[in-house]
Amino acid sequence: MDLRQLECFIAVAEESSFTRAASRLHIVQSTMSATIASLERELDTILLLRTTRRVGLTDAGLELLPKARAALDAVRDARDAVHAVKGGLRGTLRIGTMSSLGLIDLPALLGQFHREHPAVTLHLETAASTGGSPRLITAVAEGRLDLAFVSLSGRTSVAVHLCDLVSTPLDLVVLRDHRLADRTEVSISELADESFIDFPLGYGNRAVTDRAFAAEGIQRRVTIEITDIAAGTDFIRHRLGVALLPRPIVSTGDDLVALRITGADLDWPISLAKSAERTSGAAATAFAHLVEKRLGS
Repeated sequence: MDLRQLECFIAVAEESSFTRAASRLHIVQSTMSATIASLERELDTILLLRTTRRVGLTDAGLELLPKARAALDAVRDARDAVHAVKGGLRGTLRIGTMSSLGLIDLPALLGQFHREHPAVTLHLETAASTGGSPRLITAVAEGRLDLAFVSLSGRTSVAVHLCDLVSTPLDLVVLRDHRLADRTEVSISELADESFIDFPLGYGNRAVTDRAFAAEGIQRRVTIEITDIAAGTDFIRHRLGVALLPRPIVSTGDDLVALRITGADLDWPISLAKSAERTSGAAATAFAHLVEKRLGS
C-alpha cells in the first residue's frame, strides 16, 4: 500500500461517491477508480460496495478506514516534526464553521493565522443547511475536519472535545408597531401565538430556542427557516414573523425593536471542536492557540 491509495480510499469512504472523492482530491474519476482497484488487488479483498446510487464500505473496508486515517495522521505528524526543526508550519488546515459566529471575527482570525504561517493551506467548510453543528461534529470525529466552530447544548460525541469560546444572549426582534414593541422585556410565555423565523434543526441557536420553549411547555410555530442571521431582520420587516436573534450583532434600525426575554435560558454558546481521540496536527494546534488568545484578550 502507498499513501495515495489510502488517501483515495478515505476520500471515497467519506464522500460515499467516486465522483465527489475525485473532485475533493483534484484528480479525474478514472484515476480514482484505478487507484482503489489497485488497493483492492493488493489486499486481495473488496473494500467498497458499489451501487448505482451510492458507495458503501464492506466489513474489510470498515476495518481498514480507521487504520488508514491513523497512517495518514502519522505521516502528517512526521512532516510537522521536520518542518518544526526547519522553523515553519506547512500542510493543510481544515476548519469547519457555522454560517454565523456572532462576535467571532473568523476572517480576521484566518487572516492573522495566514500571515503568521503562510505555508499552511487553509480549507474552510461551512455547515450545510440540513446539517448544522452535528454535521461538523461528525466531520471532526471522523477526521475530515481538524477543527470546527460549533454550537451545541447538552451532550455531544465522546470522540470530540469542545472548548467554550463565547456565549451570546438571544433577543426577540419585532416590528416597531408590534403589540409588544413598547416593552423593554417580555416573558417567553407571552410568545406562544407568534409565528417565528428561525434556523433549521441542527443549528445551535435553534436548539437553544427550542429547549427554552420546551422547558416552559410551550408549542412554538416556526414558519420560515433561514441560514443567515442578517436575513432574519429582512423577513421581520416584511411582517412574516418575529425572531430570536443574537443581541450584539442585530442592527434593529428605526423600524425594528429588540426585547430581552425573561425567565428563560436563551444564551447561544459557540465552541471550538477538536478530536478527543486523535492528536491534533501542528497547524491545528497553532490555530486553536490563536483563537483562545484572541478571544481571551
